[in-house]
Amino acid sequence: MSGSVKSEPVAAIATDLAAIAGDANVLADAPRLEAFAVDGIVPASVVSPGSAEEVAAILRLANERRWMVAPAGGFTQQSVGATPERVDVVLRTDRLAKVIHYDPADLTLGVGAGMTLAELDALLAARGQMLPIDPAQPHRATVGGVLATGTSGPLRHGYGSVRDYCIGIQFVTGDGLVAKGGGRVVKNVAGYDLMKLMIASHGTLGVIVSANFKVVPRPRQTRTFAAEFPSIADALRFRDFVLRSPLTPMCLELLSPLAHEFLGDPIQPRHPEDHHTEAAPAPHQHWTVLLRAAGSDAVLARYRRELGSAVTREVEGSEEALLWQRVCDFAVLVIERHHNAMIVNIGGAIQDVEPSFAAFERAALDDSFLPAIVGRCGVGALVAAFVPLAVDPPSAVKYAAAMSSLRGGLPHGVSAIVQRCPLEAKRHFDVWGGDAVIGAMHRVRSAMDPRGVLNEGRFVV
Repeated sequence: MSGSVKSEPVAAIATDLAAIAGDANVLADAPRLEAFAVDGIVPASVVSPGSAEEVAAILRLANERRWMVAPAGGFTQQSVGATPERVDVVLRTDRLAKVIHYDPADLTLGVGAGMTLAELDALLAARGQMLPIDPAQPHRATVGGVLATGTSGPLRHGYGSVRDYCIGIQFVTGDGLVAKGGGRVVKNVAGYDLMKLMIASHGTLGVIVSANFKVVPRPRQTRTFAAEFPSIADALRFRDFVLRSPLTPMCLELLSPLAHEFLGDPIQPRHPEDHHTEAAPAPHQHWTVLLRAAGSDAVLARYRRELGSAVTREVEGSEEALLWQRVCDFAVLVIERHHNAMIVNIGGAIQDVEPSFAAFERAALDDSFLPAIVGRCGVGALVAAFVPLAVDPPSAVKYAAAMSSLRGGLPHGVSAIVQRCPLEAKRHFDVWGGDAVIGAMHRVRSAMDPRGVLNEGRFVV
């Protein structure tokens, strides 16, 4: 759909939405709408439907009126992808936050898409269980948002991704039909798996309204072992030793020297006074591998023996929880200190980690950035931060050149997707990297959102 189609007056949109969701659940005054801007585009209205049926009614109306709708959860991932053509309505899922069913004995759970991961974790913790998905900002990140973006964190090493735990989804297509994929129990799916299709579709195929998960027992105790190395090669040799050993850690995370400046010391809390410093940080000299293990005292003692002298420090309890939340929040912490930083997700095989960092480091240093990286070094998923050398941002051309250099230097089959960068730079290059999957997504959209009302322009190749 062309962005030349003009929006209706704000008051008219708000009135029509209120007829569906109620006056109290529609926001239309300009000052408050600015808080819901998507890539700098302030919506004409924000609506919080209370049911799948209300979501469907809103999307049917959007099709009739040719509104562009941006689904939103906790607003933690709205900068991902290309800039939408226009935003008439931000459709929030915050009222879709109920527990639909929970069977602790069967290890299954169904919740509304608007429930935050922190709320979900507290619910499961009371029964000694957990959903092993650890996004950044769990008090804001929602179930629907995590599914829509395919988000994962350090727990991906030991448990897998959100795709491995979602067993059913209810969603509303772009043309206003309520549909579902999967179910409430763990079983093989025959035919086309709509559930998997919706995961990581970034709100372009439909609005997720609820989801069912299988959950796992929560470890009774954990401990994190930190090992420091003078080079990435030494750090990855330690990783390879761990992968060849009988050890089965929950997390195996690599921290580059500069990453320590944003996470604080791997064991001690960060200093609050450093929180909003904009000056470029001074680099540390060591690489760190963080290994998180779970088990009895005997099991943890075995980890200590097996890892040997490589371990320099250990942490557990509340300090450990704080450490891993910082690792999950790495990109957020970088942006808080350097709002002009560019965050890129690099994905490949475990053997690609070292050459991927080498390509990233060259691209950063050649184009006026410093390189900081954390990642699941045992599965090849890295979060890379291009940190500006100075307070003044590099030119948009520099961001584009850095991404061109990075992609040109990565091993074959390794992806580099921009998660966040300044808006003025985003218009100068393809944030998706020409991913072939994006072309397939466009073809699927023609069936599920024929008039292009959902996040139009997000997937541009």
